[in-house]
Amino acid sequence: MTDLSDAQIAQFREQLIALRAQLSGEDEGAAEWRKPVELDQQSVGRLSRMDAMQQQAMADAEARRRQTDIARIDAALTRIEEGDYGWCLTCGEAIAEKRLAIDPMATRCISCAA
Repeated sequence: MTDLSDAQIAQFREQLIALRAQLSGEDEGAAEWRKPVELDQQSVGRLSRMDAMQQQAMADAEARRRQTDIARIDAALTRIEEGDYGWCLTCGEAIAEKRLAIDPMATRCISCAA
């Protein structure tokens, strides 16, 4: 059993679900930026194409970050369902509520994270 109350865990669960929905929505909205850049010298100059390729690379990196965060959220939701949420995966001690408030996906206490 964790040091967190059922109400606190429910609040973190709702926060995680809302964050997951937000990230999924952002990922869908950014799909246009990740499309391959067409080579069309008539409509897009060389520098414009290079800029578009840079934007595409940044969009790809941001999509990877969102997918990593979604995986962390899913892992946190699994820990909630299994009753393991709020415990450090390294030392087994409780993770401080303030730490979880900042990062509800945290898997380690502040001592182990350092």
